[in-house]
Amino acid sequence: MAETIFSKIIRREIPADILYEDEQCLAFRDVSPQAPVHVLVIPKEPIESLATAPAGSAALLGHLLLKAAQVARQEKLEGWRTVINTGAEAGQTVFHLHVHVIGGRPLAWPPG
Repeated sequence: MAETIFSKIIRREIPADILYEDEQCLAFRDVSPQAPVHVLVIPKEPIESLATAPAGSAALLGHLLLKAAQVARQEKLEGWRTVINTGAEAGQTVFHLHVHVIGGRPLAWPPG
């Protein structure tokens, strides 16, 4: 996988407003928020996208979603949206798997 801004955040080469960290993942505020609360939850393991996640990564993927919910509760959200963009056509701009946690305002449907 190519070097990304998220790799640099994991290594603390670029500052981020980190809300949660454990041995498997990191959660931090998005620098270009689309809602009052916009947090990214990323694996520390370099996975480019959901489409390229290895078959053996089910536990890690589940962990990311559970931590996304934990961060949403920590941010006092009553409702929130989790989004995983996969591929440029879907809006993925950083090719390091990440879960968006978006909330703090009414969210329209359908998105995009």
